[in-house]
Amino acid sequence: MDWWQAIILALLQGLTEFLPISSSAHLVIPSLMLGWKDQGLAFDVAVHVGTLSAVVIYFRRDLIALLLALVSGTRERRVNDGCRQVMFLVVATLPVVITGFLLNDVIEGHLRTLPVIAATTLVFGLVLGLADRSARDGIQRDLTLPIALAVGIAQAIAPVPGVSRSGVTITAGLLLGLGHQRAARFSFLLSIPVIAGAGLLKGRDLLLLETPVPWLQLLLAALLAGTTAYACIAAFLRLIDRIGLMPFVYYRVALALVLAALWLA
Repeated sequence: MDWWQAIILALLQGLTEFLPISSSAHLVIPSLMLGWKDQGLAFDVAVHVGTLSAVVIYFRRDLIALLLALVSGTRERRVNDGCRQVMFLVVATLPVVITGFLLNDVIEGHLRTLPVIAATTLVFGLVLGLADRSARDGIQRDLTLPIALAVGIAQAIAPVPGVSRSGVTITAGLLLGLGHQRAARFSFLLSIPVIAGAGLLKGRDLLLLETPVPWLQLLLAALLAGTTAYACIAAFLRLIDRIGLMPFVYYRVALALVLAALWLA
């Protein structure tokens, strides 16, 4: 991989990891239009480290508060609010872990195609639009265990290319009445165990490789992906109440049309 390819792909990963527009849909375009080969396992691990660092740093106060509450609840042998929040995250993570292990070979072998990515980008973009409209008129609810489980079940289909992990979890949260801010924040916190788990699995596979690793290039990719992802999280949470999600819906529809045109061509 040359330096420009690494820079562009790292920026794309950082820009699209947490926005509801599907990172897989964007990463397939350069490979098709420019003839780029797969970026490789080491690069995947690097950008995962970058985006994971971004969300952990952004939500560091929330994570420290959850950790302290969990320790306090364990010592006092009672379930406090922090313990419940951790339980919600664990419960919501389990479905995607199960589907990831059971369906990974099917997804990697049969679903990473332009027609699938174009279709999922369009369909789940339209559902996101319906969720956005319903959230503007509905009553906001607090996060509960059934809602967390439902969001987790929605996240279970996120490994399908074009769905968008953040998009489908925010959609589920809105449809269940969480409101824009609660749905987005829970989606971002929920990304931490998912990205960490994927990074650990890829990192384990990376240790088994005997090919040389371009450390400087990977460090740059991690920094670019992380910095861009942090900026996207901050901007998204500041703007979501003001602009809603319809700009992302329109973008997904346009992107789906571009992907369909590439496929037909």
